[in-house]
Amino acid sequence: MKSAKDLTFGTDGWRDVISDGFTFANVRIVAQAIAEYLLKQARNEVQIPLECGGRPENPLSVVVGYDTRFLSERYAREIACVLAGNGLSVHLTSSFCTSPVLSFSVKMLRAGGGVMVTASHNPPEYNGIKFKGYYGGSALPVMSSEIERIARENSRLEKEPEFLPFKEAVSTNRIFLFDPRPDYLADISRILDVEALKNLKGRIVFDPMFGAASGLVEAFFSRHKITSVQVDIIRGDRNPWFGGVNPEPIRKNLDALVDRVQSSGARAGFAFDGDADRAGAVDEKGNFVDSHRLFGLILVHLCRNRGWRGAVAKTFSTTMMVNKIAASCGLEVIETPIGFRHICNLMVGGDVLIGGEESGGIGIKNHIPERDGVLTSLLVLEMMGRTGKSLSALVEDLLSEFGPHYYEREDVNIDGIKMTDVREALRRAFGALKESSAARKGFGQNSIPISDIKDLDGYKILFNDSSWILFRPSGTEPVLRVYAEASTPEEVKNLLSDGRAFLESILPKG
Repeated sequence: MKSAKDLTFGTDGWRDVISDGFTFANVRIVAQAIAEYLLKQARNEVQIPLECGGRPENPLSVVVGYDTRFLSERYAREIACVLAGNGLSVHLTSSFCTSPVLSFSVKMLRAGGGVMVTASHNPPEYNGIKFKGYYGGSALPVMSSEIERIARENSRLEKEPEFLPFKEAVSTNRIFLFDPRPDYLADISRILDVEALKNLKGRIVFDPMFGAASGLVEAFFSRHKITSVQVDIIRGDRNPWFGGVNPEPIRKNLDALVDRVQSSGARAGFAFDGDADRAGAVDEKGNFVDSHRLFGLILVHLCRNRGWRGAVAKTFSTTMMVNKIAASCGLEVIETPIGFRHICNLMVGGDVLIGGEESGGIGIKNHIPERDGVLTSLLVLEMMGRTGKSLSALVEDLLSEFGPHYYEREDVNIDGIKMTDVREALRRAFGALKESSAARKGFGQNSIPISDIKDLDGYKILFNDSSWILFRPSGTEPVLRVYAEASTPEEVKNLLSDGRAFLESILPKG
């Protein structure tokens, strides 16, 4: 069993296997570290980047929420009791909620921060904790590193977390139970063109994948009495084991959604990950619409149909199509390391129209500096309602104007190999590749010359035809992710095959 001395915050919080690293004892230690961080923040004793725009109005208030995973509610209560024991005022959600709902609540209540119990898209044996900044978005690196430092120091000193029993905390108004969904729905209703959504007719399938989005979409359509749309929900009950399928909205996990869309004659289908900050889609023909195309569609819609402006932020593993669309709209593109917290940093401190990442997380201005899967799906439906076009037709228009872009990600299991050894092997291999003029003529079976090699986050090889391949160790799992994009599916598969062969030649044996 792991101790808190071993915990690390990845690209979006701390995650670990339940009853191994993710234990009640370690959860309380992390909660204590978060409490101490919030107290230091209230006393102006921690660094807050200038781009965050000031300090929270209610720094001793904190919001706690949780998803549908095994024991998530119990973990959330433990966290709330530790926070209350440290003198903080805790707003605890009365039921499960999505991460975007939790983030919006932090912003609405002007709280010092938020804590979300979730392991997002990870396998069911995992759980985790995400810390949200007072601005309503992912914790910035300086925040996560300080919380991690406090947790490790407390563990080293064997400091016991403060704790106020739940019933006592509720009776003394240290913990307040509340339903965050109505205010969230009101906010996205303000952003969306509800009349365009009322133009839609037919069946739309929504797939929460047994996660926290359950009930949220239905509540939105009911709120606005949109009766022209038949809302069809699959996998909407609570199942901590997610039906044996990881709650990640990628094609291999969405057979149930594809089957329902095709068998019911639905106009489209949308799936959300475990805490619903990411989305995937299926068109009326049963074709999967990946995150890159969703990003492109929403960017086109916001810029051309809605007339919104601002910079476009994308992570290192996101499609080059976004660059072409932004150029056509006269918008600046900013590329960041992987992890939405880097995009959040830009959204908090500047005028960012849209930010997106390969894993399906998309956030837009005028909401929260956070990705939101439910809002993503509703924006695509709004685009369909405004244009009168099917989802497949919208994708065809996108590819016709900006060229074909095909993309795949492959996760290479490196369990048994130290992550430090993996990173060192990659560093050495790409150092040699950069110095070799002969290697610049191609990579593996690919004879297209290499135009550039970047190491913003992982190692990315770009070719003269705009195709690319990226190698990056995961920040949350024992896998090495290999991403590739090219103009045909065959070229993508060839790149991934070359990538596997390359890794076999450089990685130490487990």
